[in-house]
Amino acid sequence: MNGIDRDRIEQYLEKAFGQGARLLAAGDLGNLDEQGMKGFGYGKPLLVRFSLDGEEREAVFSVMKGDKYGHQYLWDRASVLMFQYFTSDRLERHVRPLGLGYVDEAGELVPVRELKEFFIVNEKLEGHDYFLDLDRIAREGLSDGDLHLAADFARWLARVHSEKKQDRDLYWRRIRNLIGSDECILGLIDEAYPEDYAAFPRRRFEELEAKLVRWRWKLKEYHHRLSAVHGDFHPWNVLVNGSDFRVLDRSRGEWGEPGGDLCTMAINYLLWSLRSHGRLEGDFKKLYDTYFETYVSETGDTEVFDVMAPFIVFRALVIASPEWYPDHAPEVRRGLFNLMENVLDEETFDWADVNRYME
Repeated sequence: MNGIDRDRIEQYLEKAFGQGARLLAAGDLGNLDEQGMKGFGYGKPLLVRFSLDGEEREAVFSVMKGDKYGHQYLWDRASVLMFQYFTSDRLERHVRPLGLGYVDEAGELVPVRELKEFFIVNEKLEGHDYFLDLDRIAREGLSDGDLHLAADFARWLARVHSEKKQDRDLYWRRIRNLIGSDECILGLIDEAYPEDYAAFPRRRFEELEAKLVRWRWKLKEYHHRLSAVHGDFHPWNVLVNGSDFRVLDRSRGEWGEPGGDLCTMAINYLLWSLRSHGRLEGDFKKLYDTYFETYVSETGDTEVFDVMAPFIVFRALVIASPEWYPDHAPEVRRGLFNLMENVLDEETFDWADVNRYME
């Protein structure tokens, strides 16, 4: 944004405070030289003097600048400003917030008023959840098109991941979030497992976390791999319609590590096979092999297996959780726990011999 003009400020004041609001002056905090408006869009505060029903008032407009400390995305900055708007007035001696809004593509200042909750509106898609196909395969075996669909998943990921970005800090952020976010590894350990959980006691969690710290430092060297990602590519986020599919619920940032997407679907082939056979074999091994082989053939990316282990841990924690998956047999959960510990002990994930990690 290259600055705003008087008309847009006045329009905002009228929308936010009513038709009785009139702009008197606007400029730098130090003075009301209106040349200061030109810098507002770059994070420079703007002092506005206005009258409201004959009473003269002043307000400071601010835009938060993006930075590498977790504020790269528009939605990061929006969450900070919303936090300040909703909580500042509750703190003794804190400056009082007067408004919250956004600047649209046309440069208009749009107030957000009496906000209670956000919502999103998406198109309605035809099709069925892909996990229903996996249930069918477990009961009836592979049908025509099942292997082709797994290959299509891999080809789609290859196209998504082909978009690259050079941003070391953004890749580091993705790895930090993988380990430390409330939605990811540490959040799952704290919230998706009961305290004093006999099947995986505290000692094993502590050892797992210690290994992950070492992996965090290893993955810092792989920032050249930053790519466009989906972030949550699993069977509940895929709708299948005939031979086609669509995806839902992109998560955790637009950019990340391709290995996260790749292992998220793969570990579900593993899960369904564990539940059926106690190991990866039969039809689910065919799906798993087709998926990985197609991805490597399309991308040539074998380095992905050097960075995948912590992402496997994350996804194994999800599908092994007794809170989210209460009906697993003990041997299924045990295999997943062994997997997430053992993959961290090797520098490269041996995807073709995954069964040995679960022993």
